[in-house]
Amino acid sequence: MPARELQEQLTTLREQLEQNPPLTQEERDHLLELMQKIEAQIKLESATQDSSLSDGVNLAVERFELDHPALAATLRNIVQTLGNMGI
Repeated sequence: MPARELQEQLTTLREQLEQNPPLTQEERDHLLELMQKIEAQIKLESATQDSSLSDGVNLAVERFELDHPALAATLRNIVQTLGNMGI
């Protein structure tokens, strides 16, 4: 089930953030906001497409790719799962 997989990926991202990677407060806040939006989408289990959510995660991938490759990899997994869910 994609929603469960997405939740697992969010857990991985949360664990990575708990290891306190060298992020600015703005970067950390941005990721936390994205995570909240993704969790809200999971709770709604809505069939409607929200491309802004996927776009936001894609932008985060680009933002963190060079300096934080582990975060970027987890975010890419989230993008893939969102796509599989039709979001």
